[in-house]
Amino acid sequence: MTDGADGRPVVDSPTGWVNKHIHEYLESGGEKGHDWRPGVPTLLLTTTGRKSGVRRRTALIYVVHGAEYLVIASNGGSHVPAWFLNLQADPEVQIQVGATVATATARVVDPAERAELWPAVTAVWPAYDEYQAKADRQIPIVAIAPR
Repeated sequence: MTDGADGRPVVDSPTGWVNKHIHEYLESGGEKGHDWRPGVPTLLLTTTGRKSGVRRRTALIYVVHGAEYLVIASNGGSHVPAWFLNLQADPEVQIQVGATVATATARVVDPAERAELWPAVTAVWPAYDEYQAKADRQIPIVAIAPR
């Protein structure tokens, strides 16, 4: 458990490589980790647990769309990720993009907007198409608007 930008405790992803990515991102002020791979930017998303109330942080690939950041609730085409369920219950989140930390509001894009945005997200991470092909659900796109 670490402290968030506001000093409140945050539990980071327990997945080994994600946890390491988060810590490198935080320790470097976003200099390490923001560009996960060439052309593949990541942000840190902190949600509030829908059952526990515990703040939880993960690292996600993002795409800029106007004033919003788009993240994909893919979980590699597996089950719906917990962070997505958490933000559905409480859309008030915190993000860190590079060195910038902001409170934000998340929303799931509607199906028509999703169809329009899907090519932009697969341009950044083509594997999203593979994840969608193996998923038994339509993988949601979440738009996050900083305040």
